[in-house]
Amino acid sequence: MFILENRTIISKNASTRIKRKKPFKLFNLSHKLHKWLMLFIGAQFIIWSVTGAYMVFFDIDYIHGDSLVITHQSKIKPENLTFDSQQLFQQYPRAQNLSVGVLIDREVYRFKIAKQQFIVDARSGEVLSPLNKTTAIALAKHLYSGDDDVINAELISSTPPFALSARHLPVWQVDFDHFSSPTLYISANNGKVVNKRHQFWYLFDWMFRFHIMDYGDDEDASNWLLFFIASFALFAALSGLVLTYFKVIKPIINSGKKRGSKRRNSAKKPQQNTQLSDGEKS
Repeated sequence: MFILENRTIISKNASTRIKRKKPFKLFNLSHKLHKWLMLFIGAQFIIWSVTGAYMVFFDIDYIHGDSLVITHQSKIKPENLTFDSQQLFQQYPRAQNLSVGVLIDREVYRFKIAKQQFIVDARSGEVLSPLNKTTAIALAKHLYSGDDDVINAELISSTPPFALSARHLPVWQVDFDHFSSPTLYISANNGKVVNKRHQFWYLFDWMFRFHIMDYGDDEDASNWLLFFIASFALFAALSGLVLTYFKVIKPIINSGKKRGSKRRNSAKKPQQNTQLSDGEKS
């Protein structure tokens, strides 16, 4: 009988052990999945964190270079328009999109003929476009928000840098002496700022590329690499949640149950002692 009882006890313990192993299969699977996935995509997680922090830290308006340019509210004086629009259309009968503006300190006409843009002095009728180097530097200093010196001025007629679209050509690239290397791109045909850049923008551009895993030059291509890495990251996060349950949440629940059972047992012991004492008295 004793042997049979031991066998039944052993069989019960074995069955309980088998039952207890079932939840740990999920734990082991999650542990292996999380370990190998994070080993594979852990570097990209670090890149996402660093690049995301950089893009959040800097204000997007500053990155776009909006603070580099001053928008002057110059008033147009009608008495300075001695070369009137009638004379302009007589000289340029195909002129379109005519507008009146101010170029540094003088009124000018801006208009188009076909796809080409022109600037004409509103006083004398002198054609000012394309802008020469001296005028481009003076205009850049007039529009620049700082007081730094110009260290370079270059006319770009072909092969623009990646920060500039080819549709704006020809463009004057004016660089200023500052630790962030600010640059103004001024159209040689209409005298307007078509772009502005600094080193923080270039760094932001690289951070954005690393963040979306754009490691190629084809802008129209779909980024399958990002899709697969993001899918793996999702499985890594889900497996991490499972591990969090087994390693953090479940121990807290078990410890709470143990404390509750101890309290119930401690509450029952005094009642049993009192019953025994009453029996002894009887």
